[in-house]
Amino acid sequence: MHILLFLAKFVRMIQIKRFEHNPFSENTYVLHEEGHADCIIVDPGMYNNQEEVAVANYIVERQLKPVLLLNTHCHVDHVLGNKYIFDHFGMLPQFHENEAAVLSDVQVRAPMYGLRYEQSPIPDRFLPESGEIKFGSVNIVLIFAPGHSPGHLCFYLPQEQMLIGGDVLFKGSIGRTDLPGGNHRLLLTNIKEKLYSLPDQTIVFPGHGPETTIGNEKASNPFIRG
Repeated sequence: MHILLFLAKFVRMIQIKRFEHNPFSENTYVLHEEGHADCIIVDPGMYNNQEEVAVANYIVERQLKPVLLLNTHCHVDHVLGNKYIFDHFGMLPQFHENEAAVLSDVQVRAPMYGLRYEQSPIPDRFLPESGEIKFGSVNIVLIFAPGHSPGHLCFYLPQEQMLIGGDVLFKGSIGRTDLPGGNHRLLLTNIKEKLYSLPDQTIVFPGHGPETTIGNEKASNPFIRG
């Protein structure tokens, strides 16, 4: 799916491309500002050559330049492509330090799922719990929302009213909390206090499945209403 958001107020367009990857149907996102070459890759889950080539071709054909590799969290399905991105574009992943142990555990968990895993590089610096990432004229606000995993971050673009939400909130569902480091009550608290406080029209781009909006989930999500 390819989504183009036009923001007349700010006279710019943000493009976000969603790729569905690996046996877990994980969403990988490539994000860039129209008319600018720099792009961000979020949660590269590419598992085979076909999936790797699809992402690379999209970047090359549009003459984009990857400048940031971000992981919302480090469960196996969200980091399978980290090594490929590092090898081809020279970027180390960036994520919260509480995810370091989760990433280390992938070496054990991948074989349990029958997955081949090329070990991800580790960051040279970690992302904080709060603050902003500057990307061209775009501000990306960090939202610390553990519960699905111990150091989960969401990436919020306030001017664009977009949220790259990882596995915190889905259309009609929420992230699982039965994996190591999961905490169901904490996840619900973070959704209600940190995500449901965003404008209702905010588009949520989740780690699995289709987009939704904060307003839709507040009104109809069976796990937690606003």
